[in-house]
Amino acid sequence: MTKRTCLSIILAAGEGTRMKSALPKVLHKIAGLPMVAHVARAAESAGGEIALVIGHGADQLRAAAQSFAPDAKTFVQEKRLGTAHAVLAAREAIAKGHDDILVMFGDTPLLEPDALLQARAELAKGAAVVVVGFRTDEPAGYGRLIKENGALVAIREEKDCSEAEKKIGFCNGGLMAIAGEHALALLDAVGNANAKGEFYLPDIVGIARRQGLQVVAIEASFENALGINNRAELAEAEAIWQRRRRRAMMLAGVTLIAPETVFFSHDTEVGAETIIEPSVFFGPGVKVAAGAKIHAFSHLEGATVGEGCDVGPFARLRPGADLGEKSKVGNFCEVKKAIIEPGAKVNHLTYIGDARVGAGANIGAGTITCNYDGYSKFFTDIGAGAFIGSNSSLVAPISIGAGSYVASGSVITENVPDDALAFGRARQRTMPDKGRELRERRAVAGKK
Repeated sequence: MTKRTCLSIILAAGEGTRMKSALPKVLHKIAGLPMVAHVARAAESAGGEIALVIGHGADQLRAAAQSFAPDAKTFVQEKRLGTAHAVLAAREAIAKGHDDILVMFGDTPLLEPDALLQARAELAKGAAVVVVGFRTDEPAGYGRLIKENGALVAIREEKDCSEAEKKIGFCNGGLMAIAGEHALALLDAVGNANAKGEFYLPDIVGIARRQGLQVVAIEASFENALGINNRAELAEAEAIWQRRRRRAMMLAGVTLIAPETVFFSHDTEVGAETIIEPSVFFGPGVKVAAGAKIHAFSHLEGATVGEGCDVGPFARLRPGADLGEKSKVGNFCEVKKAIIEPGAKVNHLTYIGDARVGAGANIGAGTITCNYDGYSKFFTDIGAGAFIGSNSSLVAPISIGAGSYVASGSVITENVPDDALAFGRARQRTMPDKGRELRERRAVAGKK
């Protein structure tokens, strides 16, 4: 069987007005990824080229598309004259003669590839138009899919529905597939004889039927059609997306102690046998290998966690944190742009930034790498097996040799050779009875 070519047209021209935002609506994020990028991912899974139709915020959308759909061709809808008009903004792409044309909206981030593949399968069977609908017990506000003898005959907007039609629970989800050989003719036949003088994409259903072409309605879940128009709906979509991802993680062998409190990013990768405790947040760019343990209230972003690592509780891994196998970053520790080699321990109340901590090294509580002088960042290199005493400050650029010791409370400003012992603190001086004298003097001063 010859492989069918496909063009996915994503209508991303929506404004941000109802989001109370200067940012175009479709660039608001779900799981750290713009909602239109979620739609583009689904389109890529269905195969073929992508055409992005943009309007308001065209420059922002075009720039953003370089990260999530670099090969997509963008088209500008200069005037907002309806959905059919928006699709025809991509006339050049449609005219290339693809077998299948998929039309979807950039504000439906929960769209799944299966719905697109099902629509394409109906086109392959001979349908000219495929409408993807959903069923709901509360259809008010949605266009109804009108069927007769099992065939779709019309998409009726609620204001035009009869009382009987208003009771129909099979509604238009917005997603539509059109046979490439008929697409331009059907779209060009759409008129604007309506109250708004706009060109509506659903009108092609009636046009196709009048031409004797086959029109099919298929059913997908409501979530596939969930459009976002305000920040409340954005939060609802985020909750649905997170619920899906948590379930997928657990089915893949990841233990979530309290699933509803763990938040993943769109690209989070977690290996099997990993245990994630409550209230953990994964920002973009996190990879966790098998068998790790992420303790409660930890925040990870742009970090790599090796096999069998132990992180948290209350740990923060910032971009560039790279934890080797069976290393540990403990409670109230922060790691940024640093390699923690296998078996190394950064246990308590510590900041490690722009650094390497060698294999098996131990970093005492309260240690910090002083990596910034107000203008530039500098590197700290800590050798394998080194022991850094508690409350030490390592002033970069600096090298602490393998197997060396740094005494607690030290401020280290010079390189430490391998196997050396370094002190960087003032010598203690004890003055008998001076403590009592100091208290008495302050007590008298306090009464004045």
